[in-house]
Amino acid sequence: MESIEYFRNEEKWTPAEKKAARIAFDKAFERHCATITAKAKRMLENATAPSDVFRVQEFLTKERRAVDRIYDFRYSQLLLVFSTLMRGGWLTERDLAGLEQEKIAKIKFMANL
Repeated sequence: MESIEYFRNEEKWTPAEKKAARIAFDKAFERHCATITAKAKRMLENATAPSDVFRVQEFLTKERRAVDRIYDFRYSQLLLVFSTLMRGGWLTERDLAGLEQEKIAKIKFMANL
């Protein structure tokens, strides 16, 4: 796994892996959104000026753009997406249960770059 080209190879996904990938993807998305929601709620609770509401909106817009850039459930992109999610702390190796070990190794390798 010395080359990024090794990582970009088109992967074959079994039906069981597709199901496991969807579960992992959704779990990471839920965690990420829950964190965003909690922060937005704290920001609103601490709002003291009318303009604070717009700071929350700016925060949510920024977070939405970040989420939209990361979460791409195309099988050709999933290993990169999973490595990004693992690097960000939204996904753990345990969440990847059901994927073949070679895919998990690639995800971990890229997450640690």
